[in-house]
Amino acid sequence: IAAGVVVVIYGASWCHPCHQAADYLKSKGVAYVMKDIEESREAAAEMSQKLEKSGQRGGSIPVIDVRGTILVGYSRRELDRALAKASSGTVL
Repeated sequence: IAAGVVVVIYGASWCHPCHQAADYLKSKGVAYVMKDIEESREAAAEMSQKLEKSGQRGGSIPVIDVRGTILVGYSRRELDRALAKASSGTVL
């Protein structure tokens, strides 16, 4: 599933749902990059821009970018849906 897709997780080291999302992706064999928005201003700015572009509000992490689909918070179902969309190229 989702071959060639690299997911970006914007979060923080203390954020339990951020780690849950990472563990879930790892268990599915999906490549991901974890960006700590408290350690990196660039990561925080990048996250804000993506939220703005997608018309969503931040305020909670993780914010997960699955090839342009922006998810706020960790939901296994939403993540699966975004991965399916990213790997098939079709909108569900």
